[in-house]
Amino acid sequence: MNVAPTPDTHEVAPLTVRDRVGDIVRHPGFRGFAHLLLPWDDNSAYLDTTLADVGRLMPYHGHVRPDVVVHALNRMLDDAAKGLPICYDFYTEQQKQADSGKEMTALFFLRGKPGAPFALICPGGGFSYVGSLHEGFPLAVELSARGYNAFVLRYRVGSELRATEDLAAALAYVTDHAGQLGVGVDGYSLWGGSAGARMVGNIAQYGAARFGGVGVPAPGAVVIAYTGQSGISSTYPPTFMTVSSDDRIVSEAVMDERAAGLRRAGVPVEYRKYRHAGHGFGTGAGTDAVGWMERAVRFWEEHGGFDGP
Repeated sequence: MNVAPTPDTHEVAPLTVRDRVGDIVRHPGFRGFAHLLLPWDDNSAYLDTTLADVGRLMPYHGHVRPDVVVHALNRMLDDAAKGLPICYDFYTEQQKQADSGKEMTALFFLRGKPGAPFALICPGGGFSYVGSLHEGFPLAVELSARGYNAFVLRYRVGSELRATEDLAAALAYVTDHAGQLGVGVDGYSLWGGSAGARMVGNIAQYGAARFGGVGVPAPGAVVIAYTGQSGISSTYPPTFMTVSSDDRIVSEAVMDERAAGLRRAGVPVEYRKYRHAGHGFGTGAGTDAVGWMERAVRFWEEHGGFDGP
C-alpha cells in the first residue's frame, strides 16, 4: 500500500477561516500531499486568498460555506495528529512514471467504524478542477460521523474518460486492500456531484471493468447529484438522485427524465428535488437541501443490505 507520510502530532495545528490557501499548502499536517487537497492543478493564483473566501476557487459550485470547509480540513488534521494516514496513492510509482498526469491523483480516507461499509465520493468541477474542499471532504465527514468509512477521490482533470478510469482504479485499490484499510466492501456506495456524478454514472451503467477496474463488485447503491448525464440501464444499481430547480448549469428536466427512465427500467430510485440550492450545493448547508445526505444514507442502507455501520 502506498501511503503518504503522516506528520508528528506536535506539528498539527487547526486552521481557521482567517488563514489563507497558502496555509493549507504549507501546513505540516498535510506535508507531501497538500496540493492534492486543492481544486486546481495549479493553485498559485489563490495562495493569498483567505479561507473565508474559499468559494472563489470553485466557480461551478454554489453555497460554499467556509466554516464547513475548515471543519472538514481540521477533521483530517485531527486524524493526522493521531498518526492515522490520510492520503493514499492508488497508482504505483511505475504507473505514474508512465503517465505523469497520474501524479495528480490520490485517495483521501476519513475513517468510520472498523469493518463498516465504505463510500467513495467523486467531487465535481466540470473536469477542470476537483472541488473536494466543498463537495468531497465535508460529505466524507458527515458519512464518517455516521460510522461509515469514506474516501474522496482526487482524479485527473481534462477528460471524463481518464477521470472514470481513475475512479475504477481507486475502486480496485480499495477492494484489493479492504482488509488492510479496515473497510467493508459488500454493499459499498458511490457518490458523485455534477462531473463526479458522470463518473459514477459511467461505472453504474457499464461496470468498473470497462474502465480497467477488474474484479470490482457492483456498488450496493449510487448517489447522483445535479448532473446532465442521461444514461439509463436496467443493470443500474439502486440510485438516489437530487437536484435543485434553480440550478443554472444542469437542467432539472434532464434529471426528471433520467429518474423516470431508470424507474421504467426497474431500477429502485429515490429522487429529491429542492428549490433554492443552486448548482454544486455539497452537503446542502445553508440551503433548503440541508438534510439530503441523511435521506441518501437511509436509501443506501436499505439497498446495501445493512442496518447501520
